[in-house]
Parts: sequence; structure tokens; C-alpha cells
Amino acid sequence: MTLFAGFPSGKGLYVPVPEAFFTALLPQIEDTAELKVTLHLFWLLAQKKGDPRCVSDRELIADKVLLHSLKRKGDPRPPEERLQQGLDQAVARGTIFFNTNRSRKAVKELQGGEVVPVSMLNGEDEQVEGDNESTLSTSRGYDQAKHVQVEIERPNIFVLYEQNIGLLSPLLADELKDAADQYPAEWIEAAFREAVQHNKRNWSYIRAILRRWETEGRQAWNA
Repeated sequence: MTLFAGFPSGKGLYVPVPEAFFTALLPQIEDTAELKVTLHLFWLLAQKKGDPRCVSDRELIADKVLLHSLKRKGDPRPPEERLQQGLDQAVARGTIFFNTNRSRKAVKELQGGEVVPVSMLNGEDEQVEGDNESTLSTSRGYDQAKHVQVEIERPNIFVLYEQNIGLLSPLLADELKDAADQYPAEWIEAAFREAVQHNKRNWSYIRAILRRWETEGRQAWNA
């Protein structure tokens, strides 16, 4: 761990963060990737001029500070994958909004109470007319979309571990990767859910569930 030198004294630049971030949003965020991406976006948007203020996906992918902050010791995933993970969760939560033809359509459907998958909001398939990159901004102005149901893509095993158990170690990361290759994603998600329900938040318990399902069959074990 590198010791922080402290905030500079005197007049410096400050980043405005809405009070609602601390009172309503922060208590809900469990994933560090989502938290870091959201805070970094506040910082980037504070440097922009005009209205609305937007950040392009190219800027995020090329942002060395952000990518460095998303690296995790023991996590084999590249920072670009954790960036996408953080963006997906922030979009699903309604914190940020991708400005593409598809996402504008998604917001209209959200306001109508429809269920919209995250893949429709991530801006990969369509682009803003007259531009070659997608842009995103905070979700001010889309308050009606905050309390609708959103289908989020199934999280991978690393995300499940971080959200339900804790930090990854290098050795455990390799074991999780092997488990992800060996068992169906549905089984892994169900095993994590089973462990949480029984307040057994550790990998040994989850691994035992998966091995038993593999031997006896999941349906037989749940009977």
C-alpha cells in the first residue's frame, strides 16, 4: 500500500458531488468497480463545459488513471472488463445514461414501465448520429426511470464473490476461474445464493455445493 501524501493546502480544485450520492446512492453500491467508475465520472464531468456535459466511451477506455484504479491484485480480469462491469451496473441503477439511439429508446421504454436488459443500454451496438463514439452523462433529467425493473446480465464468478464474500486473493482467483470453466453459470449463481441464504459466506461452502450437485445432480439435491 502506498501512503497517501495528503490533500494539498490552499486553494485547489474541488469536484461537486450531489448530496444524494452520499445519502441515497452510496449505501446501495456494493461493487468497487461501480463506485470508482461513478466517482471518476463526476470528476470528468466537472471538467467539461456546456450543457449537457458528456464523457465519451473513448475517453474512459483511454483514461490511464481510471484503468489503473480498476486493477485489483489477484484479479485476473483486465481493467477494461472491470470498467465495463462498473458501467453496466451504474447504467442499470440509473446513475448514468448512454447517449445513443438505442439507449434513448430504452429510456422511453423505462419510463413506460417496460423491462429493459442492460445490453440495450450499454451503447455498443448503435452510435449517436453524426458521431463515431457514444457518450454518457449522469442521469439528471431521467428521474422517472429510477424505480423501474431492469434486467441485468448474469454476473461472472468474480463479481459474485466480491459482492457476497469479499476481496479476492491470487490463489483463490485461479480456483474461481477453474470453477467457472467447470460448472454452468446458473449453478454458480445458485450456489452463491444458497450460501448467502444460510449465512455461509465462504468459498469452501459454495465449492461443496457445486461438487455435490455435480455428483448427485442439482435437482436431486434440492428435492
